[in-house]
Amino acid sequence: MTLACIEVSVAVGGKTLLPPASARFLPGRVAAILGPNGAGKSTLLSLLSGQRAPTRGRVMLDERPLSAHGPAALALRRAVMPQESAVAFDFSAVDIVALGRYPHRRAPSTDEDAIVPAAMALTDVTALAPRVLNTLSGGEKARVHLARALAQLWSPRPDGAVRWLLLDEPTAALDLAHQHAAMQLLRTRAAEGVGVVAVLHDLNLARRYADDVLVLDGAGGVHQGPAAEVLQPALIERVWRMPCQPVTSADGTAQFLFG
Repeated sequence: MTLACIEVSVAVGGKTLLPPASARFLPGRVAAILGPNGAGKSTLLSLLSGQRAPTRGRVMLDERPLSAHGPAALALRRAVMPQESAVAFDFSAVDIVALGRYPHRRAPSTDEDAIVPAAMALTDVTALAPRVLNTLSGGEKARVHLARALAQLWSPRPDGAVRWLLLDEPTAALDLAHQHAAMQLLRTRAAEGVGVVAVLHDLNLARRYADDVLVLDGAGGVHQGPAAEVLQPALIERVWRMPCQPVTSADGTAQFLFG
């Protein structure tokens, strides 16, 4: 019951967007995809979500090609939070969150009417419900889209299939408090058996909340494993070209100082 990619790569017009990469993601864990700008993080996430097909290689879900599952079946099992959050029409915040329930319209949950309000409460956007999405700040939009993704995967599947939450920079536009609240929400979902894969830029957030990390190192390859084992100063300094010093915060959490 895994999500995996096997020697996937993406090239467009002679430009390589993602060098060959292999990775395996497990349910019930938070995995962070990390790397410098241009390393192919968002491209890899688009392959894992099925929004893009690899130029080479395969993406597998439960040991079957991702494309064999079909769009409708995938929508019941995986939710995607994209990096770009604008929409073309004047949808309200509550309309956007309700879109997360669209794949379930033929078999609604017994508590269907309560799901959207509950998801909005979790991401602290209840007060934004009537607001037009495109009038919101970047952070507010991000929290609305996170609520939509949570609503889409609200309940366990009747067939026991693993649900996957795929997020592209979910904390980038958030203030400090909402960053930690969002990451804690992801950890809670993982504890319920959901597989969580998130593109992150903040190495300290990844070190604090991710169980596993995948570092894209361009020509240097892929480094995947438990966060504490992979995120070591030597690797960080080589990949990001920044001096890095490990420190321990007052609550015992390992962090990094840069510069």
